[in-house]
Amino acid sequence: MPTIGFWELVLILLIVLLVFGAAKLPEIGRAMGKAIREFKKAAGEAGKDDAEKDKDKVSSKDL
Repeated sequence: MPTIGFWELVLILLIVLLVFGAAKLPEIGRAMGKAIREFKKAAGEAGKDDAEKDKDKVSSKDL
């Protein structure tokens, strides 16, 4: 699977700059950062919930 090189990344960033404009880029970056933080938080909570369910299953089998 080919990787994205430096020049491909520069080209993508230039296209994004042309499409959205320089004024919108900070808003887009902020929104992406917020979305990633929320996703990580939700994924972490889901993992904790799954671990607690597994722990409950194991302890209920012991009874």
